[in-house]
Amino acid sequence: MILFPAIDLKDGQCVRLKLGDMQQATVYNADPAAQAKAFEDQGFEWLHVVDLNGAFAGESVNGAAVEAILKATKNPVQLGGGIRTLDHIEAWLSKGLARVILGTVAVRDPELVKQACKQFPGKIAVGIDAKGGKVAVEGWAEASSLGVIELAQKFEGAGVSAIIYTDIDRDGILAGINWASTIDLAEAVSIPVIASGGLASIADIVRLTMPDAQKLEGAISGRALYDGRIDPREALAVLRGEAAGATGL
Repeated sequence: MILFPAIDLKDGQCVRLKLGDMQQATVYNADPAAQAKAFEDQGFEWLHVVDLNGAFAGESVNGAAVEAILKATKNPVQLGGGIRTLDHIEAWLSKGLARVILGTVAVRDPELVKQACKQFPGKIAVGIDAKGGKVAVEGWAEASSLGVIELAQKFEGAGVSAIIYTDIDRDGILAGINWASTIDLAEAVSIPVIASGGLASIADIVRLTMPDAQKLEGAISGRALYDGRIDPREALAVLRGEAAGATGL
């Protein structure tokens, strides 16, 4: 079970949004590379990065910040936000990314995702962002008519390495992960699912260790880490099975 600390990039800075609203951004670190190194030093083994400007623009906008992050950490990095073409995927993977996350293009052009999986095996994840149970695209600014499971099942057998499932209605407000929808998705597909959106406290970390959550690859944490609501060492110890009793749950 992997806990992915999140670095969301807006205008070159490390921020967190509230409910996916670019106008409700809190800056947590003006130096994303330093933040990446701090997460590594705290014991995290992966890093989740999103180019927020890129998600809206449909192309990489915070490329310099991402490259600085890749130089600053030895941890594998997965990146999403504005990656829409095979050339773009190849360019990022050549810079050392472990995994590219395809979101909007997974809705618009599922065949491109399948082609990317063949061309770059093990390197392609799909980001499914949902609002009211329907898939959202273009940096969450636009809703589609697709259901979450309906979209995910399009990629069964294609070689997608993971699905990052974000409940926008919970993102950045510390309301707790939408466990029911996340586990329903994990049970509906054979692709590993990563929970995202709303992780709020050590109780959510403990929830990850429960039997029905074992299907998940892990979860992403942003605001709860930055605000100090989750202690990194305690969270990682819980996931290793070393500190479940310390939570009182």
